[in-house]
Amino acid sequence: MGFGDLKSAAGLRVLNDFLADKSYIEGYVPSQADIAVFEAIAAPPPADLYHALRWYNHIKSYEKQKASLPGVKKALAKYGPADVEDTTDAATDSKNDDDIDLFGSDDEEESEEAKKLREERLAQYESKKSKKPAVIAKSSILLDVKPWDDETDMAKLEECVRSIQADGLVWGSSKLVPVGYGIKKLQIQCVVEDDKVGTDMLEERITAFEDYVQSMDVAAFNKI
Repeated sequence: MGFGDLKSAAGLRVLNDFLADKSYIEGYVPSQADIAVFEAIAAPPPADLYHALRWYNHIKSYEKQKASLPGVKKALAKYGPADVEDTTDAATDSKNDDDIDLFGSDDEEESEEAKKLREERLAQYESKKSKKPAVIAKSSILLDVKPWDDETDMAKLEECVRSIQADGLVWGSSKLVPVGYGIKKLQIQCVVEDDKVGTDMLEERITAFEDYVQSMDVAAFNKI
């Protein structure tokens, strides 16, 4: 069980695959499991590992509250896929041995064998994962779209919003919600694929209809 060496590209790929259908390392809320894995990563994952990068940025936002997150932090090898061996401790022990033994020939040979074994197991795991259908990460977003005043044609405003089409974007139900002084805002639901559509893109496209739209806010954002 484990992710392998999370300071290596191979280890980060295992983490990315593991998080393809998960928001957290364990359970449905941030916990000490996330902190343990987060602290084992040397730098943010690259952009192409978007599941790992999404998780990394999310857990980073809890940096000041990490001590208060639930759970008990365990050894890194206790987390991750069951069919990948974690060799982080073995690598650390090998390094310590090299520091003591100046010749280090036996330890160096051992380290190479451990590295070869780890790479073989990671390759087997990635091959197994590649045969599974990819899980598409989606989010449900509730948007508040505000008009300029009570004279704005809200039917036309909604028509403009729904005219926005993009791969990975599906519009849902909507309603008008009073905000005061006779003004109503459009509250509209949509489902997006996380790696194709973001809130920044939605805001840019919606506020481009400046004859009708004053502003757009995200009222709710939930992972599906």
